[in-house]
Amino acid sequence: MSGHSKWSSIKHKKAAVDAKRGKIFTKIIREITVAAREGGGDIESNPRLRTAVASAKGVNMPQENIQRAIKKGTGELPGTSYEEITYEGFGPGGVAVMVEVMTDNKNRTVAEIRSIFAKNGGNMGEAGCVNWIFSKKGVLVVEKTACDEDRLMTIALDAGAEDIQTEENFEITTSPDAFESVKEALGKNNIPLLSAEITMAPQNTVNAEGKQAQQILKLMESLDDHDDVQNCYANVEISDEDSSE
Repeated sequence: MSGHSKWSSIKHKKAAVDAKRGKIFTKIIREITVAAREGGGDIESNPRLRTAVASAKGVNMPQENIQRAIKKGTGELPGTSYEEITYEGFGPGGVAVMVEVMTDNKNRTVAEIRSIFAKNGGNMGEAGCVNWIFSKKGVLVVEKTACDEDRLMTIALDAGAEDIQTEENFEITTSPDAFESVKEALGKNNIPLLSAEITMAPQNTVNAEGKQAQQILKLMESLDDHDDVQNCYANVEISDEDSSE
């Protein structure tokens, strides 16, 4: 798949722009709040919260914002109660799409997400229609110049990584359970990360080109721009040329 760009890598470039205008703060604050509500406010004993806080620091979120979000999750401060929901559907060309949301108004959100699908050549499906295509994985990305490939492979595999792919950068895949141990091993060996996240990785992908590729990107970007959407995933491969148009 060399020379191709997944939606996830396109999303990372988009996130850098979103971070500049503060848009990504809202999504991360919600994740911190829900993570603290579900697993407690102790970062050391709550891996989900630890990952969310790391994401917050990665976009230079002030510490006071982070602490406020944690306290809202633990109930020390009043806050909005969010429900986590996953919607599934299809984009142009039958591309499988999964959308993870956090909402305080389920009826409003489902209507708006359905409308985004319809306006961009897709349609929402029933629960379970595409989730079998995806599996939860940890994905850590290391810049090629940051480490020798053999050394990186030894460290990552010894810590429990499943696979390492070499494309534009080194992409390490782990099970959700091994994600933290691999991340910690890289940190101990002073190997910086470009990104680290738990994601839904497709087991198979569909190639999209030209107009269809642009339609899919417009759908995914419209979903990602929705305030209630935390993450969206698609089993699509789009060339660098099509993704930069």
